[in-house]
Amino acid sequence: MTDRKAQLAANLAQVEERIASACAAAGRKREEVTLIVVTKTYPASDVRILHQLGVRHVAENRDQDAAPKATACADLSLTWHFVGQLQTNKVRSVTSYADVVQSVDRAKLVTALSAAAVRGERELGCLIQIALDAESGERGERGGVAPDGVEELAAAIDSASGLRLDGLMTVAPLAGEYAGRQRAAFDRLMEISSRLRAGHPAANMVSAGMSGDLEDAVAAGATHVRVGTAVLGVRPRLG
Repeated sequence: MTDRKAQLAANLAQVEERIASACAAAGRKREEVTLIVVTKTYPASDVRILHQLGVRHVAENRDQDAAPKATACADLSLTWHFVGQLQTNKVRSVTSYADVVQSVDRAKLVTALSAAAVRGERELGCLIQIALDAESGERGERGGVAPDGVEELAAAIDSASGLRLDGLMTVAPLAGEYAGRQRAAFDRLMEISSRLRAGHPAANMVSAGMSGDLEDAVAAGATHVRVGTAVLGVRPRLG
């Protein structure tokens, strides 16, 4: 086993133990939570090692990094998640490899994703990104729609060709009433999810929690956690 593979295997084992412990504490089954490894800034070689170690869900947040990486790993059975803020001029590229876009936060993006998915003859899973720090009708600094904009966006996705409404995503906010209160933020996300599922029963995916707060997300009821640093190590500084 190479040094890098041994390192990733050890890190994955630690993260797995954290998720398992969090599930046990919450009275949940381990299989209720899917680990998505965020591989941004790391090379395709790491993605290949992660696949060897059993990882099947990976995430990226920048198309210019993700597109060549996805091409290099096209022979692997992976589900690719796009989790970054997405500009409409990048949509055509992103829809060529992403299976799920977790950062849908405006009607214009829905229209662009639908057109690209239809053109590429693909069905694209969509998560509505919730900005818990956004005021009514606004978008948050890190992307995402205010909670009161969810239903309108859900209806747009539901009626768009080539798109599938899978659920919700959030990032614990740095400002506003939920700053520093990750568990409260994730509990609020679950309330929004419950309302969404009343009208869209299949939209049951809830993506929340990262390396530092995955336990809070699991306790609240998240179905997917997005972990980068705890698996791959501290990211190299850019520039």
